Amino acid sequence: MLIAYLRKSGGSLIMTIPSSYAEQNHLDAGSCVSVDINGTELKVQPGRQRPKLSELLLATPLAEARVADWDAMPTVGTEG
Repeated sequence: MLIAYLRKSGGSLIMTIPSSYAEQNHLDAGSCVSVDINGTELKVQPGRQRPKLSELLLATPLAEARVADWDAMPTVGTEG
């Protein structure tokens, strides 16, 4: 078990996490974490990361990616 000490910053307390945990979970300053409080227990886990556009595009089935004749459709607004 690791022991962490709390520091005061403004009206809050700050707890540091071990660098090995941060590296293992790909965390750095500004990363999102989820905090669950259950009685006196505080549980911190890596937060859900937003998928990158490239990841979303890779997950899109090619058969459903386009509407028929998509490139032949006339422009409707200022996208042209």
